[in-house]
Amino acid sequence: MKEIAIIGGGAAGFFTAANLGMKWGQKTVIFEQSLHPMGKIRISGGGRCNVTHACFDPAELVEFYPRGKKELLSVFHKFQPGDTMEWFESRGVALKIENDNRVFPVSDDSISVIECLMNQAEKNGVEFRFGEGVQQISRSEDGFLLQTKSGQYRFKKVVFTPGSSPKAMEIIRRLGHNIVPLVPSLFTFNIKDKRIDGLMGIGFEQAEISIPELKLSAEGPLLITHWGLSGPGILKLSALAAVELHRLNYNFKIKVNFIQQQYNESVDLLNRFKLEHSKKSVHKFNPFPFPKRFWQGLLSQADISPGLTYSNFNKFQLHQLATELTEAIYQVKGKSTYKDEFVTAGGVELKEVNFKTMESKLIPGLYLAGEVLNIDAVTGGFNFQACWSEAHLIATAINNL
Repeated sequence: MKEIAIIGGGAAGFFTAANLGMKWGQKTVIFEQSLHPMGKIRISGGGRCNVTHACFDPAELVEFYPRGKKELLSVFHKFQPGDTMEWFESRGVALKIENDNRVFPVSDDSISVIECLMNQAEKNGVEFRFGEGVQQISRSEDGFLLQTKSGQYRFKKVVFTPGSSPKAMEIIRRLGHNIVPLVPSLFTFNIKDKRIDGLMGIGFEQAEISIPELKLSAEGPLLITHWGLSGPGILKLSALAAVELHRLNYNFKIKVNFIQQQYNESVDLLNRFKLEHSKKSVHKFNPFPFPKRFWQGLLSQADISPGLTYSNFNKFQLHQLATELTEAIYQVKGKSTYKDEFVTAGGVELKEVNFKTMESKLIPGLYLAGEVLNIDAVTGGFNFQACWSEAHLIATAINNL
């Protein structure tokens, strides 16, 4: 007899199934509305799957979570990135830590992770019902009644990991949980500005981006795109400010430091370059380690003629460039999200969940993990790590029954 329903075949759902063991695995069914489970794992990291992040101190790790920081501290003390890496590697998925501490399979293929989770769940005897989404859950005397397009099912326990769709939130709200309104997280900034027009594809290894109105800032790689600015630095800032930017209707100003130098430092550097390279063309000789195309774009916007040499570079022009490099102000009007990688802030109120087991405090026998919770993180493998850790606690709690 089947006793456990896992609703949602994503990272949290499959990691729960993979850790149940045969005793409970044979009594478990995964319901997934898509015919192809683990969609976000499949596309994560450009198809390589950013499994986790090499940050092994729980106190440091939780700082990457704008929402859920306090609750996750105890969770990560029980299962953290080092445990995740050991889990996958002991099951044949070799991992590597890249220079930015993101962790990927050595294969550079998300299928390695998907097959590992699928195989382990199959080994545990878990039944898969792909293409069969759960439409409604109601409580019964001995557990739960699930409604799908194929009929009704009874289960003693439900593991609810369907992501953050409005449909999923309505199902859990009807069961009795309170929902913090959903807003987008991890998105790029739409900017129409002649200073970056035509410069798509230019990247900066490290930049600082801030939102003066909110007194929030973030650092990281930056990329000019067709629609504005993107890259890890922008995505990190979007996560930190997700709720506030929704309130501002995504209409706000940002300040960008492209070169990780203070204004005065950049003025000094330009003055030294002016003295040491007085006869050289300003347009041809770029003093900074970013593409020449961006430098020439700044010069053109400042009406600095192509024939100008550094000796004729006047004080006003020099200070104007220093400002554009370290304190440039851009108007953001809108956001862009990648539909399949969409991450949300908001979800089930965290005070309604027991973070020792991930069981609902309101509904015994109901466990919650993943994006359905009001937990989200900056980019870099952190959202997956929350899923692995929460799912491991659920599997441990069920195995201890």
